[in-house]
Amino acid sequence: METLRDTVGSTARDRERRMDASRQLDVEPLVEIAEFRTDSRYRLVHFKGAGWKPLAPEEFEPELKHFFPDLDPHDPKLVYWEDRPWEWPAWRPGEA
Repeated sequence: METLRDTVGSTARDRERRMDASRQLDVEPLVEIAEFRTDSRYRLVHFKGAGWKPLAPEEFEPELKHFFPDLDPHDPKLVYWEDRPWEWPAWRPGEA
């Protein structure tokens, strides 16, 4: 089973590759959302300058506005989704 540390490590490597590619375009995302996973209700979100945080869907936009008040969450150049934009794993109240 993959641990959070493994996920963050592989995500960090993927992030470095994307950053190299984006530097060529002179655009660097301020927010990155890690790959969709079904073993958690959260997605890992990286806020530039603040690091990674596991967030539930209802936490995403308030946190984004906290770090970057004027950022449009739908701007694909500044908000990068690894896959499945705006999707979070299914979760129902009462589940662990």
